[in-house]
Amino acid sequence: MKSLFLTGSALAGLALGSTSALAADASGVLTNYANIAQAKYQDSLSTAQTLQAAVEALIAAPSAEALTAARQAWLAARVPYQQSEVFRFGNAIVDEWEGKVNAWPLDEGLIDYTDASYGGATNENALAALNVVANPAFELSGKTIDTSEITPVLLAETLHEADGVEANVATGYHAIEFLLWGQDLNGTNPGAGQRSWTDYAAGETCSNGNCDRRGAYLKAATDLLVADLDWMAAQWSDTGAARSTLLADESAGISAMLTGMGSLSYGEQAGERMRLGLMLNDPEEEHDCFSDNTHNSHYYDGLGVQNVYLGEYVRVNGALVSGPSLSDLVAAADADLDSELRRKLSTTMQALGRIKTTAEAGFSYDQMLEQGNAAGEALIMGGVNGLVDQTRSIERVVKVLDLDGLAFEGSDSLDNPNAVFQ
Repeated sequence: MKSLFLTGSALAGLALGSTSALAADASGVLTNYANIAQAKYQDSLSTAQTLQAAVEALIAAPSAEALTAARQAWLAARVPYQQSEVFRFGNAIVDEWEGKVNAWPLDEGLIDYTDASYGGATNENALAALNVVANPAFELSGKTIDTSEITPVLLAETLHEADGVEANVATGYHAIEFLLWGQDLNGTNPGAGQRSWTDYAAGETCSNGNCDRRGAYLKAATDLLVADLDWMAAQWSDTGAARSTLLADESAGISAMLTGMGSLSYGEQAGERMRLGLMLNDPEEEHDCFSDNTHNSHYYDGLGVQNVYLGEYVRVNGALVSGPSLSDLVAAADADLDSELRRKLSTTMQALGRIKTTAEAGFSYDQMLEQGNAAGEALIMGGVNGLVDQTRSIERVVKVLDLDGLAFEGSDSLDNPNAVFQ
């Protein structure tokens, strides 16, 4: 996707400009950024391990209470992870890995049973209704794939993006979300998925068949998520590859920070995750569509952008990680621009906060997406407009710090709306 704001080569081919506008403590800013990244991925790992324990408890002794506990653990795990998404785009090691843990949207029929309204295979995806849970073998590219044992290796190496189709999401948070909630069949009415705990029960209590295999899939996906997050947390350790790459070149490192902020703010969140769903009035475009948790995903994505600029992160245990910040660098070069971006980040968080609190009060994000719902459109567009506006100031920061050639992710929903309906 092309950038609305900045033209030029992608980050991998940057011809960086002068570093004269960078303050002397740029290395401290980058070290603090790496420390925050490490803390966020450590928190993502620890909350995923709590989810893992809840999933194991559900499988061992299925009950309504155990399913509720697993769902609550999943929701809690999303809080630190969503704040980590700002490390994408600028850090290649994160961008190349992210699809394993947060790929979206997905054709859930690949994994398990779906409602009749879901349909079957399509020209775009022959495996859209495969239902691995119900099938101990299937054909892929002329070969028989044995799925009698559902393992993390099967999910990661065979099923995920099978046939080269991105919608074949077999791993990560959203595969787990589907297995915990099931499909949300409420359209633009309130309510999340209503999967019953009996989908994991034994014997005659088992609903919808294959409860043992469903449990095996859920465990494999959760174990894989924990392993993937453990790996990424290690990349930001003192000797990790992500930290080493970031600190190797101060200009490239600061550019990576700004690329992540601008691309998440503009093309990814404002465009693909918010504006597109509103244009299509489609709850299937919700980021956390099975659990009706999208209002929180948007909020914590926005918070991730803000805390990178301010150089601070509040960990899940309440501890504060903080230090030299991008804000410090910008203030040294242009105090008015620093104040402007701080103000815009705060305005965006207020708008995303209104979406969050309104959804929690009973006006769900599904309902906000309904065609003709003026109040819902105003709430979502408040967030979109804030994200777009703050990106304009991030562009100015790039210029003030003399960093040339950055390109932020774009979105047809913002850059070429007519293409959305073609």
